[in-house]
Amino acid sequence: MNPAAALLPCGTRLHLQHGPIDLIIGANGTKGNRALAFKAARERFGTVLEELVCELDLLRTPQSKNAPIPKGHIAKRMHWATQPHSDTFITPMAAVAGSVADTILNAMVTASPLSRAYVNNGGDIAIHLTPGTEFAMAMSDINGRDLGRVSISYDQRIGGVATSGRRGRSLSMGIADSVTVLAACAAQADAAATLIANAVDLPSHPQIFRCAANLIDPDSDLGQRSVVTGYKKLLGSDITKALNRGTRCAHTMQQHNDIAGAALFLSDDIRLLGNSFTRPRRNLVDA
Repeated sequence: MNPAAALLPCGTRLHLQHGPIDLIIGANGTKGNRALAFKAARERFGTVLEELVCELDLLRTPQSKNAPIPKGHIAKRMHWATQPHSDTFITPMAAVAGSVADTILNAMVTASPLSRAYVNNGGDIAIHLTPGTEFAMAMSDINGRDLGRVSISYDQRIGGVATSGRRGRSLSMGIADSVTVLAACAAQADAAATLIANAVDLPSHPQIFRCAANLIDPDSDLGQRSVVTGYKKLLGSDITKALNRGTRCAHTMQQHNDIAGAALFLSDDIRLLGNSFTRPRRNLVDA
């Protein structure tokens, strides 16, 4: 199947889809500049899936300090975003969605001047801002429950937002409902969100159910490593302990300038790092 492209009825957003990759792209600028940017996005998107598939075995291999560098541009970005975290288990696939979003956005802003643009790859978002512009988004859980807002200005130099967790589209080694991360680019945010979500956990807790990742998805880059499939109701102290583990991980990344901020959610508890987040309209506990 060939890549599909469709301009949405609003005229300022483009939908691109190929296999498992599904992008919503927005651009602000003159009509002509937007058309040029969308043309560049379509052209660059045409080879994305092929590029990734040809190096898939390498991209599913755990990162290490001496890991071979992939050949493709997107694959190199995935490698670059995940290698700083090679002291723990991670594969370049942890940054695939963000890296694709970054690559398409870069093609757009290189081709045409835009005041503001974004590429949303299933919730992992690459963002381009110019002076005086902002990007805002709502956070919600899988049931549509309000989890708060994210507001990013040009001066913050944030270029990526990514979300990971047990209730997302990928398998998770932790119990976080969701973790949203802000970083300099979407690839960095994607990798960090994966690891922070994994860190929100209670290892060996009898109320948490796990199984090997490859029993759920034979092609998972996690292989035989255990992923969370569910859990029974946890005590408030357990939730606090799990969120504290994730928060420590996020703080360390923030101190190393790997991320600009993070929002961690589990049950009715929340942790917020950074000044880009506002609390949800309903009452969650910010412990």
